[in-house]
Amino acid sequence: MMPKSGESKDDTVERVMHAHKEGDLKSSHGDKVKSRKQAVAIALSESRQSKSKDKT
Repeated sequence: MMPKSGESKDDTVERVMHAHKEGDLKSSHGDKVKSRKQAVAIALSESRQSKSKDKT
């Protein structure tokens, strides 16, 4: 999952955590994410990516 343009950090985290809860979240290797900690790490990483894209 990639961050959507114009999406705030909170929206990104909410979207990723919802995908995790539904069982749709996958890691970069394509495996399903089972750990909540891993889902949080992905959400924070994506929110940082969207932040850096907004500045450029």
